[in-house]
Amino acid sequence: MTAQGFELLDPVLQHHVVNTLGWPGLRPLQDDSVGPILAGSDAILLAPTAGGKTEAAMFPLLTRMSGERWSGISVLYLCPLKALLNNLQPRLADYADWIGRRAATWHGDVGPSARGRIKRDQPDILLTTPESLEAMLVSESVDAEQLFSGLQAVVVDEVHAFAGDDRGWHLLAVLARVEALLGRKLQRIGMSATVGNPDQLLGWLQGGAVRPGQVIAPAAVGTVVPEITVDYVGSAENAATIIAALHAGEKRLVFVDSRRLAEELGTALRQRGITTYVSHSSLSAAERRESEEAFAEARDCVIVATSTLELGIDVGDLDRVIQINAPRTVSSFLQRLGRTGRRPGTTRNCLFLCLTDEAFQATLGMLQCWSRGWVEPVILTPEPRHIAAQQILAAALQTRRVPLAGWQEQWGTLQLFDETAPEIMAHLLSEQFLEQDGGSAFIGAEAERHFGRRHFMDLLAVFTAAPEFTVFAGRNEIGSVEPAVLTDEVEGPRVLLLGGRSWKVTHIDWKRRHVFTEATMIQGRAKWMSIPDGASFEISRGTRDVLLGAEPDGVRLTRRAIDALEDLRLQRADHVTTGALVIRRDDREDWRWWTWAGAKTNRTLAAWGSELVVPRQKIGAESLRLHSDLTVSDIMERLSELRVSDERPMPTVDKTALRGLKFSAALPEELARRTLAARLTNVRGATTVLEEKSQFRKR
Repeated sequence: MTAQGFELLDPVLQHHVVNTLGWPGLRPLQDDSVGPILAGSDAILLAPTAGGKTEAAMFPLLTRMSGERWSGISVLYLCPLKALLNNLQPRLADYADWIGRRAATWHGDVGPSARGRIKRDQPDILLTTPESLEAMLVSESVDAEQLFSGLQAVVVDEVHAFAGDDRGWHLLAVLARVEALLGRKLQRIGMSATVGNPDQLLGWLQGGAVRPGQVIAPAAVGTVVPEITVDYVGSAENAATIIAALHAGEKRLVFVDSRRLAEELGTALRQRGITTYVSHSSLSAAERRESEEAFAEARDCVIVATSTLELGIDVGDLDRVIQINAPRTVSSFLQRLGRTGRRPGTTRNCLFLCLTDEAFQATLGMLQCWSRGWVEPVILTPEPRHIAAQQILAAALQTRRVPLAGWQEQWGTLQLFDETAPEIMAHLLSEQFLEQDGGSAFIGAEAERHFGRRHFMDLLAVFTAAPEFTVFAGRNEIGSVEPAVLTDEVEGPRVLLLGGRSWKVTHIDWKRRHVFTEATMIQGRAKWMSIPDGASFEISRGTRDVLLGAEPDGVRLTRRAIDALEDLRLQRADHVTTGALVIRRDDREDWRWWTWAGAKTNRTLAAWGSELVVPRQKIGAESLRLHSDLTVSDIMERLSELRVSDERPMPTVDKTALRGLKFSAALPEELARRTLAARLTNVRGATTVLEEKSQFRKR
């Protein structure tokens, strides 16, 4: 290791790095980060999970804090999850304590007394979420200008998780308002695992500002090839049997793609005598924390989790990661893979257990992309007009009045508002979300009606969640369930599956959305209505490559998986061919266009080619159904017309679908439809498909 960066750190930090942490020096990322961060540069720090990113950001910031005599809250540390903040706080508190400074946490689960202490006796580092930061800005009990008067830098952990989501636009907008309040720019440091477009990610984090910035991503040295195995097991019961039989005495983290499967697999493992814990977003914070802490302290055990444990939360030293079916992205796979191989002498590993043909081919498609070194670029959610509307209303809450002239200035260079901004403001005024008087606007009756519940907390939560009922056993909160599992017809008692245990419903308070239960040995039922968007263009094409004979390098297939792949290639032989896309009639004499282009691309093609594509069909990642009365020449002619056509309409958005776009009520309906439609399409993928050759095949 070089010592260049290490020597620039505060001597007290140098002492503790060597003597308290027992490190011989800094890792390459940490060493390379010191100089730019000390110079005040913005930065994106890239390294795999457990790559030392937190120290790479905080050690030079603590050095600046000490050397430049920063006072008050001088560093904001932002995370996407409260659990991640709770997990990081003790470590950051220790680092701060080395130089006589303090760290504290503020989020929705932190009580009034703790918040009061933070306001009276400000820590030097404040760990929080963007939503809690905005709540501080608008709160009548917080003097935000005084609280953040000493703020110098912002660290954004898991920055990629923000950037590809509406929460990213919200994060940048809130930071812009903080900077407008203080009258100065803040140093911005983002941390992420590998992404496909780090330079663009840096530009995004800077919010369009022209400032010094640097991507810091040292090349990996002596990388050990991970152990990746794929098995085809056919059912969750078989998966439980295999997990129970393999790796006795080891700590195993099992990722699943749904809360329902987490519950069912957790129950099946417990029935097989395996010490099992469950973690997902519908469990209460106390339940998740109890499971994660118990898992961290145990050895021979399993924790079954959704993506809640993907982002950096420390659950101790893992021996194995097991993935049921396929993660949605290569980036997600890399995050999960990085949970293993942290101890000396151990190797990163992942065992895939696939339950269906669809999941099996998606897994191989994703691994094909990974084996080529491809990782998804972070793609910003397009046309965030609903977030623009939310920000106008939140700014009105913060300042009590928004000027009607120059109202966009507090967001500075951030490209949140497009040419429709005047129309959005006019709508807010005309529909009385805002009322105006004397050249300024303030919160109106409609904003109160739509978002005013619980001191406008509905306005300050950017992501949309389905209405859920809180489940109690006695006074203990277990988690939450969606209404469907409470309203479906059942024979006998209604029994829920939650936290890997069964709970018999004894009473439902429909008005307060509370469900009261007692433990039971009767088998419970889990149900949530999450709808994933399907495979991307690139992973769909990776699947096609595998069906045409490619095999991901560095991946071992079990005997069962080898046999399943042979069967799958035979089944799909009529759906793929080298150098062209297949168009053929299916068993019902309908034309199928096998695009292998992902759901967003196929949705886009369906919107563009209404004379070619059957309307109102269920659109997946692999193919599109064409009108059955078309001839081969008809199809070729229409494809030719599409290639040169300027008529490229957006998909039709049903009015009920707008419920999934939070704050859509604060937009003119047509703008809301256009915003949602833009998120359902892939224009580049659709253009690529149209440029490719097509081959017609007979049945």
